[in-house]
This record gives sequence, structure tokens and C-alpha cells, in this order.
Amino acid sequence: MPAKAAARVAELRQLIDDANYRYHVLDDPDIPDIEYDRLMRELEALEAANPALATPDSPTQRVGAAPSGAFAQVRHAERMLSLANAFSDGEVGEFVRRIEQRLDVSGTVFSVEPKFDGLAISLRYEDGVFVQGATRGDGETGEDVTANLRTIRAVPLRLRGGSNEDGPLKLRGKGWPRVLEVRGEVYMPRAGFEKYNEKARASDGKVKPLVNPRNAAAGSLRQLDPRVTAQRPLAFYAYALGVVEGATMPARHSEVMARLREWGFPVSKLAGTARGAEGCLAYYAKIGAQRDGLPFDIDGVVYKVDDLSAQRELGFVGRTPRWAIAHKFPAQEQTTVVEDIIVNIGRTGAATPAAKLAPVFVGGVTVTNATLHNADQVARLDVRVGDTVIVRRAGDVIPEVVAVVPGMRPPDAAPWAMPAHCPVCGSDIVREEGESVARCTGELSCPAQRTQSVFHFASRRAMDVDGLGERYIEALGEFGYLDSVAGLYRLTLDDLLEMKRQADERDGTTPETVKAGKVATKWAENLIAAIDHSRDTTLARFLYALGIQHVGESTAKALAQWFGSLDLIRHAPWPLFKRVPDIGGEVARALGHFLDQPGNQQVIDQLLERGVRIGDEHAPNPKFGGMLDLATLLVDLEIPKITPVRAAQLGSAFADAQAVLDASAHNLVIAGLPSETADALVAWLDDEANATLLLRSAQAQQRLRALLPAGDTARAGPLDGKTVVLTGTLAAMGRDEAKEKLEALGAKAAGSVSKKTSFVVAGEAAGSKLAKAEELGIEIWDEARLLAFLAEQS
Repeated sequence: MPAKAAARVAELRQLIDDANYRYHVLDDPDIPDIEYDRLMRELEALEAANPALATPDSPTQRVGAAPSGAFAQVRHAERMLSLANAFSDGEVGEFVRRIEQRLDVSGTVFSVEPKFDGLAISLRYEDGVFVQGATRGDGETGEDVTANLRTIRAVPLRLRGGSNEDGPLKLRGKGWPRVLEVRGEVYMPRAGFEKYNEKARASDGKVKPLVNPRNAAAGSLRQLDPRVTAQRPLAFYAYALGVVEGATMPARHSEVMARLREWGFPVSKLAGTARGAEGCLAYYAKIGAQRDGLPFDIDGVVYKVDDLSAQRELGFVGRTPRWAIAHKFPAQEQTTVVEDIIVNIGRTGAATPAAKLAPVFVGGVTVTNATLHNADQVARLDVRVGDTVIVRRAGDVIPEVVAVVPGMRPPDAAPWAMPAHCPVCGSDIVREEGESVARCTGELSCPAQRTQSVFHFASRRAMDVDGLGERYIEALGEFGYLDSVAGLYRLTLDDLLEMKRQADERDGTTPETVKAGKVATKWAENLIAAIDHSRDTTLARFLYALGIQHVGESTAKALAQWFGSLDLIRHAPWPLFKRVPDIGGEVARALGHFLDQPGNQQVIDQLLERGVRIGDEHAPNPKFGGMLDLATLLVDLEIPKITPVRAAQLGSAFADAQAVLDASAHNLVIAGLPSETADALVAWLDDEANATLLLRSAQAQQRLRALLPAGDTARAGPLDGKTVVLTGTLAAMGRDEAKEKLEALGAKAAGSVSKKTSFVVAGEAAGSKLAKAEELGIEIWDEARLLAFLAEQS
């Protein structure tokens, strides 16, 4: 078994090394991540069962070892250089002129490459195996970060290609040197940085967001616990050599880089060669144009004399080489002053704080605004008006404030808080529990949300206005023809044609036929007809069309089935919505916030005034009869310490909500409440908003009770309590129609099969849902059985 295990371990390591090489060096992965993970797990299991087979160069060593107390010092066998900087074309021209004057040549060939914005490191290999990695430090001495570097997949643990088996000084073919030091940059790709920060911002402060990719790379590599480094999305590019023993390397830097790529080191595909100052500057311009679209940060380009013998002849000035220079791009981070903090409302109502800045030149553009992401980020950074802050702009990323300079804060700078009302429409801004984003609740009335709300309102499953696309909605709003969803129902043919004319003129796309006086009107006539047709709708469709947070089709149908009328729903306080099955506190409060906004109520009024007709209103569901008591209401209000047992005691002791409101703590104790529960209830009722909500809810209950059908008897539908899933194609009717018929009989239609599914209706070409139902032993109906059942109920 050990021999067989050893052979499999060797095979797995080769497969994993090949996968790393194809991913990080060739940028041409040939196996999916799930297969890579399977190979790694198999290797880990074999090494755990056979400890003698575990070696330092195994891919399993990338997971990170136990933390060390501190980093050991490493003295570089050959010092790690820093480069002189050039900031203008003239400085580059002078650099090239000096080189050619010293070498007495013209048309010098330079190796050119991006200047990565990360952490410089040196990797040491002995007989092809990675043995040590160190930071640059002061150029003479760095820190030993070997354990952390092992966690980076782009760093080869064993070199590819030949070996040095023929002796220490004789290189066979393209075999490895006995000792090889490779210099390069550890960096954090932009996508990994953004993904990490997105999770960090959603962690409620448990994980601190990273400031920028450069600092993130440096900080990640200098973690004392390599297991932390292993969780960071780090990468690596090689760009130079250090010490080489036991081999003769190529004579040109560009050829050395090609050799390193063959041995398994990632080398930038953007690297190349250029001739003279003109070629270097053309390369700078080309990379500068690509900079924003690159998957990593760069802060310039580097020019190196390609001929290594010429490099040696040119030598050094202090700690910098005469044969290389970094041509820097405009800085992507600068400091400036926060002049104000405003709130922007997005298309979906998200309230995003942003800093208004004293103008500053960052990343090639003048920046006057920067995002602060959300209220948690503002609090974490403690950004205040008047603060001096560090602003970053990288690539296509919106400029953001990444840090405050504490020592420059004015003495009168006050902490910032999210405003209570939307700056656009005045509606409440609400942040739900567990959410990082606050939202404006004026969905219908908020101009900032107009395009999104109208687009949803007109969608097929809502009001179904055929032909009304997002582009038309945006143009109608821009040119003043549409202020809200209610504005659809006063549009005229002339409005649409004029909107189209203005949009074409704005975009420079006016058709030649229009210029000749021939205006197409059929599209506008069809759209007016579709809007008119949408006036007749159902209560469920209308509720769904309003775009209320968390209210999807099923919730809208449930509300319509239980309440029966729009008037009841729009005037009900949020606790009453919890009486509807499957509606919990979060959805109920979202409904309440929406309906509490005067602007939303005004738009609903306008829709009804402009001819929208709901044709299926009916009396409330008789099942409400057993739920409209005081005890149930007190539970639904989510009062601290009021459990169902305590609510039942209050319901027995007091005649109505007003009596509870008037009761003293002493009276509540007499009713059976523990003293601390009584005190908590009194404190809750002392808040005027809570007292008003209790009385409003009690009055709404009374109104609802009065509208219940005579006799207050609830007739159960034949499918009450049943959960059904439809899959496949039905010949006699569409799945949507079948779903509506089943829901009308009391069923709940679900999108996936589970143990809670009562039965599955399977049409032609039913797939995985049918297989899942068979696996779980769930009852399956074919179309014939469905049609027979529906016929029995009609």
C-alpha cells in the first residue's frame, strides 16, 4: 500500500501543479474548481494516512501552518533594489539619453513591464524546491514570510521542467540552477479585494474591510498566522532575478522572463520590449489606456535595459540602478477635505451616503464626490464633515473614502447619522434588522426610484403593459412626461411621439424618414392601447405591481385572498398583516412602512382616479374570525416580554385595547403579569407612537370583524394547507393558469420540491423536480388527474 500511495501522491501533486500552472501562468485553466478541490482533498487524506509522504513542497502546505511569534530576519544574498521614478515624458527622455551616452549606443532595447502595486518579495529555490521567501525590507535585510508565501497558489512550490542532476555547475537543457532567487510582487487582484470587502461590510463589524489592494497585500503577507493569509485572495508575478548558482542564464532580461515562465512562474503577459524613448513612451500610453480595465492595480510602468551585460556596465547610483526607472501614473490615492455628507437614493431605494469633497486630482481625474457605501462604513471610519480623508480611485471603481486623517480633524466636527427622511421625496428612510442598507420607503412617489418602480409596475406579471421598455420609461421621466406610475394613465399619443423625437434628437439618432416628415406612430398607438388595457386588473396583480419591499406574487395573492379589498389593505396597520399565513414581522413591517408614506397613498389615489379598476374584490376571509381578538393583537405587536401566555392573561382581564392603555403597572400585575413584565409594557405604551399603533390596530380589527361574512363561518377550500409544485409542460393550459386555479382552491404553489410538498403536477418533459418528488415518495399527478380534479370543483 505505501508504494501505491506514494505513486498516487506523486500523480496528484503533478495534477495539482499542472492546474496551478495553467491557471496562474498560462491563464488557461483546464479543470473546474470543484475538481481541483477534489484532488486536493484526496491528497490531504493520503498524506494524513501516510505522514512520511508529506513534504514541504506539497500543495497541501498552502493551507497555512500554526502562527509564529514573530518574523525572523533574512539577509538578502543580493540586495533588492528600489527604482528611481519618472513623472514626465521629458524625464524618460533624459533617462534614455544618459544610458545611450554612457554605452555609446543608440536605439537601446528596453524590457518594459507594468509596475505592480503590491509588496516586493524574494523567493529562494534550492534544487528546484521553494525553501525560503522574504520581504524586501530595507533592501539589505527583509522578513522571513516563507510560511505565508506557501499559501499563495501562484507561487510554485517546485519548479517545472528539467532538473540539475548532471552536477552543480553543468546545466542540462533548460534545467534548474542549483540555487535560484526570483524577485516579484505579491498583489491582491481587484475582484478578490472587492469581494472580500463586500463580505466584510456585510459582517456587522466582525470583519474589517481592507483599505486598498496594496495595503491588503502587504498586511495579508505579514500576518503572524499563515492560516489568515491563506484566506486572502493573493496572487504573484515574477519580474527579476536575484542570486543564481549552478547555471548560466540567458543574456537578456526578456529571455530570462521567458525561462521563468517555463519553470512555472507567473510573468505578466503585458511585459514586452521597446526601442528607445519613443518606444517606451508608446508602451506607457498603451498600458495607461488599459489601466482601468486591468484585473489588478498598477501605479506605472518599468523600463529596464534588456541586455544584462549592459546592465552590469551601467551599475548603480546608491541604492538605485542606472539601467532601470519607474514611469509613474497619476496617483490613485490623495488627501482632501470632506465638505458635506449627503445621501443618494438609488433606483431600488437604497440610501447610500456619499462625501462631497474639496476637488482633488486622483487617478487621472478630478474627484469631488466619493462613496461611503453605507451607514456602518461611515461609523467604522468615523467620517465627519470637515475631516481630512484619504480618497482612492482605482480603475472603474467609484472613488471611495478609505480612511480619515485623525490628527487633522476640526474640534467642532460632529458624528454623522443617516437622516430619517429621504432627501428626494421626504418619505421615511428605514433600515431593517440584519440589513446593512437603509432604504427610502416612498417607492411609488420617489423620483429617484421612478424608472425602477414604473418598469416593475408595467411588467408582465404585474399590470402587463406590453411594449413599455426601460429606455422609454427613462426618456418619459427625463422629458417631464412621467412623474410616477400613475402618470402612465394620462399619457397621450402626442406625448409619446414628442418624447421619441426629443430622445432621438438628444442621441443624434433621428431617422431620415422623420427628417423628411414621415413619423411612425404605430408603436405609440399600440403602447397607448396596452396602457388602457391594463386598467382592468386583479387585486393580487395590483398589489404586486406596487413594488412593495418583500411583497412578491405569492404574498400579494395571500393578501388579496385574506383581506379581499384594496381599501382594507391600504389602511391596515402592519400588525394585522401578520394574521395572513406566511407573512412574518419583516414583511408586515415593510408593508406598513410603505402604506404609511403619504406619497405612496397619493399615487394609489391617482391610479384609482385615472381609471384603474380592480375586478375581483370580495369580503374578507371568514378565517379572520378567530384571529381578531385582543390577545392575538398584543402578540402581533411584538411588545417586549409579552408572550402568548401573557397576552392571553391581558385578553381575559381587559375589555379592549383602551383599557390596557389606561391600566397602571399595579393593575397589570393584578391581571397576572410579573412586575417586570408589567413595567416593560407600561414603558412600551408610554411611547406615543406605540400607543397610537395599538389603538389604530384595535380599530382596524373592529372594522375587519364587521366586514366578515354573516355567520362568521369559514369554509375550507379543498386544498387548504396543501403545498403543490408544478413542473413540465401542460397541454390544456399554461402553468400560470393551473397555478391560479389551484391557489383559488386553497393550495400554496411552491417553486421547489421538499418534504413539505403535498403533491407534484407533472406535465410533459418534467425534469429534476419530478425526479426529486419520486425520490421523496411524494404524490404525483399527471395532467389528466389535474383536469379531472378541477372539473369536480367547478
